[in-house]
Amino acid sequence: MIPLTSEQKQLLFDHSIGLTSPKETAQAEALIASHQEAAGIDAKLGAALAPLEQLESEPCPDALAERTVWRLNSASHSSQDRLRELLATEQSRDAGLKTRVWVAMVRRLATAAVFLIVASILFNTLSYFRYNSRRQRCQVQMAGIFRGLANYIADHDDQAPAVAAAAGDPWWKVGHQGTENHSNTRNIYLLVRGSYVDAGDFMCPGCPRSQTEEVTPAELGAYKDFPHRSSVTYSFQISCRQTRNGKLLCRKVLMADWNPLFEEVPKDFSKPLRLQLTKEMLTRNSVNHKRRGQSVLFGDGRVEFLKTRLIGTDDIFTLQDTDIYQGCEIPSCETDFFLAP
Repeated sequence: MIPLTSEQKQLLFDHSIGLTSPKETAQAEALIASHQEAAGIDAKLGAALAPLEQLESEPCPDALAERTVWRLNSASHSSQDRLRELLATEQSRDAGLKTRVWVAMVRRLATAAVFLIVASILFNTLSYFRYNSRRQRCQVQMAGIFRGLANYIADHDDQAPAVAAAAGDPWWKVGHQGTENHSNTRNIYLLVRGSYVDAGDFMCPGCPRSQTEEVTPAELGAYKDFPHRSSVTYSFQISCRQTRNGKLLCRKVLMADWNPLFEEVPKDFSKPLRLQLTKEMLTRNSVNHKRRGQSVLFGDGRVEFLKTRLIGTDDIFTLQDTDIYQGCEIPSCETDFFLAP
């Protein structure tokens, strides 16, 4: 049985907490009915969330209702004007009737306000929960890529995955299958071809630009690079040089979330790349996690989420003393950690 992808697992989670659209709900139910692992995940999520369904709502106390209405009046000038109009209208009616109508109106407003407040709190909580869950899954994937890399090195006489390339070869043409392509991701794609890492693990769960390609295992083995640029939403180290036996230097930082400088590159690989840095580019975080920071995989296997792009004083997404990029640059020293594309 084919394992579930990260997108399918996310769909099951969203379905369990009622965040799916009608179309996604149908997809989730079809997946649960046809896939044993999906059915198991759905059952576990249902059991975990079942206690929430047993909670009973309690009537809103009058004191709380009155305080809620008072806070709503203070927060909105337009609401105050509306209440004044209602009071003016009620003053012309019978006092007893006016009191009953006013109390009923207060209770309805309070109930509606409570529902709005609770809905707002739940929405923010669920949004944060999903964001945090995707960030954690991203870090788990990075740790899995490191294990695959370690296994590859152990099976290849301590040599890291590398494709022969000459100085000046472009590293930005991700997804181009031509023989002249020497993109930086072709090195790491050897882990996919050798079944050391699943291709889906190279798509960050938090990246809105990830794109799953329907590719058979045979096709993956025949490709020289990832099927498409959006099939890999991480950036990998461009080494400054290699030793005679092929071992890579500059191993302190291995990979991170997608480099924010190279999110947009020419789709026509025959066109040149030319990127000039701006002040805004120097402070922009990766798109993968709502630009709040980036997960970084270090050479010792640990994964950390950093809110800035700096490792010490070095920006991991830029080259030192370089303002214009043509897609073929490499670091000039071992302390310049450059992750691209």
